[in-house]
Amino acid sequence: MMPTVRAASVALAFALGGAGAIIAWLASVPAPFILGPAMAVTVAGVAGLRTEIPMPMRNAAFVVIGAIMGSGVTPDVLDAAWRWPVSFLALAITLAVIMAVTTALLRRAWNYDRITAVLSSAPGHLSFVMGLGAETGGNLAAISIVQSIRLLCLTLFVPMFVALGGFELPGVPAMPAGEMPFVQLAVMLPVCFAAGYALHRARLPAGFLIGAMLVSTIAHLAGLAHGAIPGWLSVPCFVAMGTMIGTRFSGIRPGELVRFAGAGLVSTAIAVLFAAAGAVAAAYLTGLPLGPLLIAFAPGGVETMAAIALLVNADPAFVAAHHVMRLFMLTAMIPLFLGRSPRT
Repeated sequence: MMPTVRAASVALAFALGGAGAIIAWLASVPAPFILGPAMAVTVAGVAGLRTEIPMPMRNAAFVVIGAIMGSGVTPDVLDAAWRWPVSFLALAITLAVIMAVTTALLRRAWNYDRITAVLSSAPGHLSFVMGLGAETGGNLAAISIVQSIRLLCLTLFVPMFVALGGFELPGVPAMPAGEMPFVQLAVMLPVCFAAGYALHRARLPAGFLIGAMLVSTIAHLAGLAHGAIPGWLSVPCFVAMGTMIGTRFSGIRPGELVRFAGAGLVSTAIAVLFAAAGAVAAAYLTGLPLGPLLIAFAPGGVETMAAIALLVNADPAFVAAHHVMRLFMLTAMIPLFLGRSPRT
């Protein structure tokens, strides 16, 4: 049975998210429309306030963000794609190292059982991880909090690190000049949603985002659509995504948060350290710029990292491709670490 969505908690989430976005924007915070809402709603959740975002609203935001990503894909981006497989290989090695090191640490330092340690160490694919946790008897509270801390930390600090670290983002495709005509927008978005829904039903990770991105990419490259998604539509969707991240801490009891916070912060630090090392190695091997690689290797949510790529002017297609590959890699890798077949 689906949980009931309470109107008051939804209204509170968007009110806090909107206020956080405005404050972050006024303070010139990097990626303010994601970071501001994420922090504001997280603080409210830890303080005991109930916040939530209905699934249809989440999916609609993913569709619009996917359409924005597709509008920035140019022939130059596609020409550079031949170098991506090398960075995919570096990403796979990085993921395996992160899981091995983090699992060992969680078992020895925090006495986690093997299942809970493996699932807590997975750098992403939260829905798959929680499903395996419920099926295999892992500690769902520990897994959820450790994973939520990882996602929040990556959301808050990746754009700041890239923006304040002075990393160059050469070769970034410029967003189309001008806004997309309303008629084109009204025709394209339903097609984006239909493609996203089809991929979602096919159980493709981040189906709504990827489906919309593919449709938007084809439409722009074929000359069927022109211009960028207007700000009156894109900004609320970024705010909704940041708000959604913050709602992960709604309903978590303070005692549980304190109990598992140390494991969450340490495992996040390990993931970030090795992900950064993998990005540096990939940059050396491929000649690709380090800035986008840092976002592409960051073990955050695919939708969130792709949206952050847009907001800090990194190549969203490059970043999204790596994060989708990360989810497929984890789908095969996590069961191997658990010692079971991916189909069981």
